[in-house]
Amino acid sequence: MTDALIHTFHPLDPLTEDEFAQAAAVVRRDKSVDDRWRFASIALEEPSKPGVAAFEDTGVVPDRRAAVVCFDRDTNTTFKALVSLTDDAVVAWDHVPGVQPNITVDEFYEANEAMRRDPRVAAALHRRGITDVGNVFADIWAYGDVLIPEDYRGLRLAWSDTWLTAPGGANRYAHQLRGFHCIIDLNSMEVLDIEEGEPLELPEVMGEYLPQHLPRRLLDSSAREPLRPLKITQPDGPSFRLTGNRLEWQNWSLRIGFNWREGMTLHTVTYNDHGRVRPIAHRMSFAEMTVPYRDQSDDHYRRTAFDIGEWGLGFMTTSLELGCDCLGEIRYLDAALHDSKGRPYAIKNAICIHEEDDAVLWKHVDHETGAEVRRARRLTVSFHVTVANYEYLVYWRFYQDGSIQSELRATGLILTTHLYPGEKASRGALVDNRTYAPYHQHFLTARLDLDVDGPENTVYAGESVPVPMGPDNPYGLSLQQTETPLRTEQEGKQDYCWETQRAWRVVNDNVTNGLGTHPSYKLVPGGAIPAMFDRESPVLQRAGVIGHTVWVTPNRPDERWPAGEFVNQSGPGLGLPRWTAADRPIQNTDVVLWYTFGIHHITRPEDWPIMPVDTVSFWLKPVGFFDRTPALDVAPTPATDCHHDGGDARHRKTRR
Repeated sequence: MTDALIHTFHPLDPLTEDEFAQAAAVVRRDKSVDDRWRFASIALEEPSKPGVAAFEDTGVVPDRRAAVVCFDRDTNTTFKALVSLTDDAVVAWDHVPGVQPNITVDEFYEANEAMRRDPRVAAALHRRGITDVGNVFADIWAYGDVLIPEDYRGLRLAWSDTWLTAPGGANRYAHQLRGFHCIIDLNSMEVLDIEEGEPLELPEVMGEYLPQHLPRRLLDSSAREPLRPLKITQPDGPSFRLTGNRLEWQNWSLRIGFNWREGMTLHTVTYNDHGRVRPIAHRMSFAEMTVPYRDQSDDHYRRTAFDIGEWGLGFMTTSLELGCDCLGEIRYLDAALHDSKGRPYAIKNAICIHEEDDAVLWKHVDHETGAEVRRARRLTVSFHVTVANYEYLVYWRFYQDGSIQSELRATGLILTTHLYPGEKASRGALVDNRTYAPYHQHFLTARLDLDVDGPENTVYAGESVPVPMGPDNPYGLSLQQTETPLRTEQEGKQDYCWETQRAWRVVNDNVTNGLGTHPSYKLVPGGAIPAMFDRESPVLQRAGVIGHTVWVTPNRPDERWPAGEFVNQSGPGLGLPRWTAADRPIQNTDVVLWYTFGIHHITRPEDWPIMPVDTVSFWLKPVGFFDRTPALDVAPTPATDCHHDGGDARHRKTRR
């Protein structure tokens, strides 16, 4: 992000461009890392909770450190370094055997060029009638361990998906070359094998979305009346205050972070409750995204993406623009990252911060005193990522009633495959002429390090249970709410239950509110989808996290990644399944709540050629955290902003 001024510095601030350059230079100097190596990732080694607290209490700055993962292409070996930026020295250097770091953006583009240069690829394309390799585009995908061809085990690999494109900005994902895939050694940039598949004649489709490529009939101005301007203005500026990376609004305070893997992160979230600043969360982020395609065909059986662990949301973050991605009185934060040489670069306007109107906050109409209404406003912090064909739009929203909402929107270009004449679309939806879009799922795992009035918390599973009819319940109306404390990690493995409306509260049993109960924040589940895999499936073995809706673990600084730290070419049982096998205690301690939600994408023609956003979200809502609604002190909207006396007289309202 843009370099903060000295008086705004905080040890949780993400690395600057200068710090990225320094970390890479120190590793090169002290460990003889030359240009044949790649820097897979450089990120802030975040200080501990006590270190953060000491800084905020005394101003003592903890050692500023960067965690570096790099690998030697010639020996295919991976190393982790811990660099002290304060002392300009490598303080730890460890070889990590048998792993492959994330695929870098540089490797993505270099692999595409390597395929174009390979004469065997050109010859194979020529056999399909394609004479210009410049008209071919390839995406590369990471492997899971079980799917790696035996002949190529021990190499750093990717497989490619190949598309026939057209000049002038046409949809590059409209014509997949069915069955045509390459296996690439990413270290040598050598094409190891070519799967040519069975050629088929490409059907004629309308797969365009840019106005200049659309048929005139779809742009007929009479089809839809033009919208009149909708202006969102705040002539006095926004109501939030941004100081460096610290954001304050309507009693809320939080810090915004950013890294290559998770993209935007939120830290030290507090609420000022009538002068008492109360902690709610130490750190919140999305820790993994698993996207399995539910199609066993040759084109799709390898297609399970771990977009966070294999690629990194930060590396895929795109710049935002006023009036397009965000609307209103906006403040942006830039982000800093690095390429595989360790060279820093900036992402302009990576994070958008703005306020939004959110209809009515609360209202009541009394027959004597009339209507009392409060208009709701929310603070939205967002970033967008482009992962090849898909866009993921991530929003965290803060509300005046103390609630927090986390929302994901998926859009972009769905992947399609052409059908042979007479072939049926049995594993997806027919979206165009002899063209189907495979069914797939998007699983997103949020890592929620909540500190509700302090770090010692207990998670309770709450369920609503109807009481059987009987003498004490003659009409069958009674409903009981059961609250079960989760005491160990095995108990902390939880699944959503529609029948009982199961939800989870993070409770501080050491604190009592004014009503004599304990403060908590409730995870209100949304978009909780089942994995729908056989327990022996390689996908579920690698992504054990999607096997449960909720996991609860004790907070450990080295347990950040629910499918394992090194996901690329990974095997089974990493991350949460491995950690929770110890069945550690999780009661009245510093815990992490892991929540998996997402989109069960049964594709449809309306997703083609570009997909309108599909939206899922979950909420964190205060339960007993306040003694009553904290929204009582929200000021009413000025009457001048509520009433407009212009326009058609038939629509005018008379005030009483």
